[in-house]
Amino acid sequence: MKIITKITAKYPFLKWITNRFVLVTVFFVTWLFFFDTYAFFDHLKINEEIQKLEENRDYYKDEILKDEQTIKKLHRMEEVEKYAREKYYMKRENEDIYIIDIENENASESDSKN
Repeated sequence: MKIITKITAKYPFLKWITNRFVLVTVFFVTWLFFFDTYAFFDHLKINEEIQKLEENRDYYKDEILKDEQTIKKLHRMEEVEKYAREKYYMKRENEDIYIIDIENENASESDSKN
């Protein structure tokens, strides 16, 4: 006991740190922060996943709205024909279709300049 009293007299902060309430509180906070089921780092990972899922939800809501608008347009026969020509490259009888890929054309021009 004399050694402990000498040490606490020399370093007064040890008296405060060795208090049992402080030790229990430190243990409890450490347990909650690192080891508990609802630990801090687990929450960070879960929050990142939630953010990604919300972004996916927003993306798919926008896509659903675009598809609904397209469906509304497709009630007219001219729009159905236009959609079939643009998306599925369909053609009328005795008609030739030439597909020009502008993206690849620009890439090949920049490659030839270098």
